[in-house]
Amino acid sequence: MNDGFEYRERVGIESAGVSVLGHLARRYRHSSEAVWRDRIAAGEVSRDRVIATADELLQPGDHLAWQRPPWEEPAVPLSFALLYRDAHLLVVAKPRGLPSIPNGGFLNHTLLHCVRTRFPEAAPMHRLGRGTSGLVVFTRTRQARSALAAAWREGRVEKSYRGLVCGTPDQENFSIEAPIGLVPHPRLGRVHAATATGKTALTHVRRLSIRGGNSLVEASIPTGRPHQIRIHLAAAGFPLVGDPLYVAGGVPGRQPGLPGDPGYWLHAHRLGFAHPVTGARLELECVPPAPLRDRA
Repeated sequence: MNDGFEYRERVGIESAGVSVLGHLARRYRHSSEAVWRDRIAAGEVSRDRVIATADELLQPGDHLAWQRPPWEEPAVPLSFALLYRDAHLLVVAKPRGLPSIPNGGFLNHTLLHCVRTRFPEAAPMHRLGRGTSGLVVFTRTRQARSALAAAWREGRVEKSYRGLVCGTPDQENFSIEAPIGLVPHPRLGRVHAATATGKTALTHVRRLSIRGGNSLVEASIPTGRPHQIRIHLAAAGFPLVGDPLYVAGGVPGRQPGLPGDPGYWLHAHRLGFAHPVTGARLELECVPPAPLRDRA
């Protein structure tokens, strides 16, 4: 059992005059209205630090909080490999199946918690999906965090992934440009996917080998939208093998899973960037899992 957690939010204008129960049931669809009613009745929900009732009406600017009691988290691989360390940076290898940060029922069973057990000052500069393995960068100082964040925003961090996709791309090298934004999802309300109203995104793809009806590909992303590689490969007609969420077209399927559900094969293989303090060039690589390795 973990120690529980308090989820907080500030109410926006769109929920003005909406009841506490109505707001929670509409915004957080992972739980039913009946479940939220029980949580409110148990005194787990507060409004501006005062225990809330189900029917009281919200106003913009209210601080709403749910004090989730301790719970038993799903079993996941609770380990990581330390690939690089100095006074300013950590680079680790995340195993497939371990969430990067607290979300979706995971709190202590996350890469962030595992890393901070050894390095309490560590701050993640990015995240990988639960089903994605590979390189994750943490900073240890404010100086490194500020400089590396700027490099990330300005596209000065080179990121290369390997994935196993359905089908065989006709071209060995091609690029995918499809805007990524929020679209409806039956359980979460909205998820990121390919949509004409989204933000611009670009992925460069190289076909490495053909494996029956599937292909091993390498993808590099100058932009960094949520789930970009999964969405773009699916948008091009080559969804990742085993992806429970995204189908051809880069959108959720008819009965879609959740973004964090595992099952697909994707690996953050290489990272290249200038050290945020010394300026020295860093080229880091993490050996892919067996299904994503080159075959002799």
